[in-house]
Amino acid sequence: MATGGSYHVVDFNEIAPVPCPCGVSRRAFADVPDYPATIHLTDITLDAQTHYHLRQTEAYYILECDPGAALEMNGELIPLKPGMCVLIPPGVRHRGVGQMRILNIVIPKFDVEDEYLD
Repeated sequence: MATGGSYHVVDFNEIAPVPCPCGVSRRAFADVPDYPATIHLTDITLDAQTHYHLRQTEAYYILECDPGAALEMNGELIPLKPGMCVLIPPGVRHRGVGQMRILNIVIPKFDVEDEYLD
């Protein structure tokens, strides 16, 4: 990550992907103390697992997705297409259905201890 005084720049291609219940994620800005969120470039795979958070709110911005892709939230399927954004409050059980690439904005910063599987 490049920094210059008050700004920070990341290249998601230089961030190592980590496994997550959705698939794999590249997480940015966790180490920026004055920024209240993290931003993830996440590739959601066909075997995405239902999970939820007790403290974190997520905003999924859909960059690309398979035809027929959806987000399952508390058992309801929401059809998706590129350009859509879905706000997921704490406590909502969710998983991606179909392959997709999203930007995930997580507030407060992502904490693996706040990720629960059903």
